[in-house]
Amino acid sequence: MIPLSIPHLNGNEWKYIKDCLDTNWISSVGSYVTAFEEKVAAFVGAKYGVATSNGTAALHISLLLAGVENDDYVIAPNITFIASINSIKYCNADPILIDVDASTWQMDLDVLEDFLANQTILKKDGLYLKSDNRRIKAIMPVHVLGNMVDMKRFMDIVQTYHLEVVEDATEALGSYYDGQHAGTFGRFGCFSFNGNKIITTGGGGVIVTNDEVLAKKAKHLTTQAKADRMEYIHDEIGYNYRLVNVLAAMGVAQMEQLSDILKRKQEIADFYYQHLKNDHIDFQEITSNVDTNQWLFTIKTMQQKVLLKSLNENAIQARPFWKPMNQLRMFKNDLYIQQKDISNEVYQNCLSIPCSAGITTEELSTVVRVIKSSLINPT
Repeated sequence: MIPLSIPHLNGNEWKYIKDCLDTNWISSVGSYVTAFEEKVAAFVGAKYGVATSNGTAALHISLLLAGVENDDYVIAPNITFIASINSIKYCNADPILIDVDASTWQMDLDVLEDFLANQTILKKDGLYLKSDNRRIKAIMPVHVLGNMVDMKRFMDIVQTYHLEVVEDATEALGSYYDGQHAGTFGRFGCFSFNGNKIITTGGGGVIVTNDEVLAKKAKHLTTQAKADRMEYIHDEIGYNYRLVNVLAAMGVAQMEQLSDILKRKQEIADFYYQHLKNDHIDFQEITSNVDTNQWLFTIKTMQQKVLLKSLNENAIQARPFWKPMNQLRMFKNDLYIQQKDISNEVYQNCLSIPCSAGITTEELSTVVRVIKSSLINPT
């Protein structure tokens, strides 16, 4: 089996994890947690990092600290992994789903701008949806597959409407817009270290921010809001969202290899660009001024179902794109802003193919061969 995207554990993972076991520092307190937070924050260019149990927890806490409250709205793209929208629902808020751009697969800024101009009203205390007079508190850009929207235009738009920005940068460690790292444009940026991400802690996340007060608040909330080092005194509703030391140790080892992994990811992408370019396959268009991390290589083709079946029959793991959020049972009644429903087109035609950092050139060639031989009437 050629896997889709698996961890590349080729550094000090065993050494650092063994250190945790040898010293008995395996829970949520330990030097590796702090070191991991500092390394991630330093890499992306943020002042503070707060480790969490996963990327979803990072999004949830960030939304709460951005002031999202019961019955608020949060704007998000319709194409994303479900965690983005779940985190909004955890706040007892609802998403306003924005269709995506046909080429970049990111939130369509034309659709967003038209919606804000015609369906919302800006009052002294915030932005409101005209139809029901509910507050729109925040917006969550999702850097899908490590690509990004035009962040200059995006930030100009959201600042005009006084929206808090919580970046879902869970797929974008190593991605930059005009030299600025993903996750550092808004008040909060959130990263995921699930097993299939650029680097992994098995599970885990990090919130980054430049606000010291909010960073301390995030740490407080993610550690059950414990207010006394000795006594079990808790001063508000908190969450058990802590990353444990033994997993943070893996993260530290992974961060040491990140530059090499990013380089390899670009080599893999370049191989696919070179060998799969034809009339039947399109690639995600990388937004101007974006340097992407090439996290999960995904192609677009009218023959998606044919290729998916053929690849899996040949022991090559491939996956269709996420089902659009508006098509899921839980979110079908939420507001979906679209003009041509590009989300469904992307879903029906996109396919992610093997791109683990450890994939060999021989394996890449096998993937290409099977894809080419499976296409109907290839050019």
